[in-house]
Amino acid sequence: MDSYSLGDEYNYDGELGAIYSKEKTIFKVWSPKAEKVVLNFYSEGTGSNLIEKKLMQFGDNGVWSFTKKGNLAGIFYTYEVTIDGKTNETQDIYSKAVGINGLRGMVVNLLDTNPDGWDKDKRPYIKNQTDAIIYELHFRDISMDENSGIKVKGKFISLTENASKNLYGEATGLDHIKELGVNAVHILPSFDFGSVDESKINSNQYNWGYDPKNYLVPEGSYSTNAYSGTVRIKEMKQMIKAFHNENIAVIMDCVFSHTYEYEHSSFNNIVPNYYYRQDKYGKVIANSQCKNDTASERFMFRKYMIDAVTYWAKEYHVDGFRFDLMGLHDIDTMNEIRRALDKISPGILIYGEGWNLGNEVTISDDEKATKTNARKLNNRIAFFNDDMRDGVRGSVSNEKAGGFINYNSKWLKGDGKTPYSIAELKEQVKFSIVAAVEHDGVDYSKIPCKSKPWASEPTQTVNYVSCHDNNTLWDKINLTKPDIGKHEKIKMDEMAAFIVLTSQGIPFIQSGQEMLGTKPKLNGGGFASNSFNSSDLVNRIDWWRKHNYKSVVEYYKGLIKLRKEHPAFRMFTKAEIQKNIKFFDTKDSVIGYFILNNANGDKWREIAVIINASNQDEEINLKKSEWAVVVKEEKAGIEMLDMVHEDRVLVNEKTSMVLVNLKK
Repeated sequence: MDSYSLGDEYNYDGELGAIYSKEKTIFKVWSPKAEKVVLNFYSEGTGSNLIEKKLMQFGDNGVWSFTKKGNLAGIFYTYEVTIDGKTNETQDIYSKAVGINGLRGMVVNLLDTNPDGWDKDKRPYIKNQTDAIIYELHFRDISMDENSGIKVKGKFISLTENASKNLYGEATGLDHIKELGVNAVHILPSFDFGSVDESKINSNQYNWGYDPKNYLVPEGSYSTNAYSGTVRIKEMKQMIKAFHNENIAVIMDCVFSHTYEYEHSSFNNIVPNYYYRQDKYGKVIANSQCKNDTASERFMFRKYMIDAVTYWAKEYHVDGFRFDLMGLHDIDTMNEIRRALDKISPGILIYGEGWNLGNEVTISDDEKATKTNARKLNNRIAFFNDDMRDGVRGSVSNEKAGGFINYNSKWLKGDGKTPYSIAELKEQVKFSIVAAVEHDGVDYSKIPCKSKPWASEPTQTVNYVSCHDNNTLWDKINLTKPDIGKHEKIKMDEMAAFIVLTSQGIPFIQSGQEMLGTKPKLNGGGFASNSFNSSDLVNRIDWWRKHNYKSVVEYYKGLIKLRKEHPAFRMFTKAEIQKNIKFFDTKDSVIGYFILNNANGDKWREIAVIINASNQDEEINLKKSEWAVVVKEEKAGIEMLDMVHEDRVLVNEKTSMVLVNLKK
């Protein structure tokens, strides 16, 4: 037990917060170090409108409680916590509703926040995690463009509008996502975060939201009335229901690794230091680069994380959770979260960032929920596959370094002089094609990052080449290949999408990626790589691009349709991948493999997948004749585009192909 933990006698496994019924509300707060706790009642979420103060009673396990009779729905409250003679008024970390800027909790009758038909809302059915096709979005990005056709911009309900169109009559918003064919959306943080002043909502403040303030409450700036404790809840539920009506799952980005602030946070006001990690000198640890690291290994914060995700899953019908900086959490906590969510629905997705963020952590490397420890975690806890991201498009540590699709010799080895070869990058991409599981067709000695098979099953691998972090795929291509023509760059973009959407594992697409999304800096040229607080003009989806790059959008749609309708591209066990995927010999800049044996119950008996990243056409020996082509150049889908009667096929430069053998 570290010096900031409390004894087991203080562990409390019961319900906390404002426990509401029409007859009474029971308030419970865990604060074992407190000398006194006073409950304050207010008529509004802000201002001088105190109604009364009530002294709470100290009970078992360090829990203070108070019961007030009557229907308190709509009443706001705070706690005054006195520790070591110092008193702080603070918000309840278990508040389920709050006032403006989340400074006061509000007692809420959650039945009043349910939209029409909420009791009949059903989760979309995603049988296996590898069946998910994930689309990452931010509420402002997808709606703020003046050409979006969305009436209420930048809000939860932006994504409830039907029939929104750009100036060319093409679908935008929810209808565009439905048209694209993805079956899951990943929404950037939507809990109440601290970086946006909800009282100045018309000032067009922007933030991704990785700075949590109240974990159990939706963000007020995404509601049409942040002063109302119930509107934000109802509107978030409306958004989720709108996606569910289209059979699209909703995954919530959650940030338990740190909080908006440390010293004056509600967590620290209620139990000083307990919820955060400290070094041996008592200084808060900040591997997260967000000024503080939380302590998932301590009983009550582990409980808090479990309580939070299960609450969102039950009350808001959330279908999955993406964990920011998951490598800062401990393995036991993540496995317990998986078990808790399985009791609600085994289909709930879990994935996160498995980076090892430094040695100054109060848990050992062996205890961290990192990618390298994937086999210690439940095989339905997945990790972002940065091996694919870097192998396909180039290292993120050097924005001008290319990868397999945009090779330019600028990704250097540890000596700072020797570039990685195209052959080495090829092996890294192959490693990702088989979802980072062990496969005898991959030469691991050549992989630039020296990665070993880290995934126990393909359900642990999220494949991507673009997300909100770092440069968009299109910007990265422009940075690495500034001197080539636009048509050649589009070929590279489409090849990257092809690799993501035909590889084993879970595919992940950044919103706008399908229309060559870009984040141009507004001053001085170049592209924004960390646009967390940049303006809408930088971050928005420019819906004009859907029209201008219609063929690219159609290519993405075709690949998504191919994946959805053919389970061979989404095997869910390592054994299946090892049995059914066979790489064949090709030049260093070409990848080719067969998917055999009606893999995963596919009606196609044998599939050939070829990726030609070279600058010349390549003839590929398919060993058999009679192949139907379903992906070729800028066309993709499930319909036959061409027929190859011979045992050889010509694959044009910078293009990919999928062929199906028709011989019985």
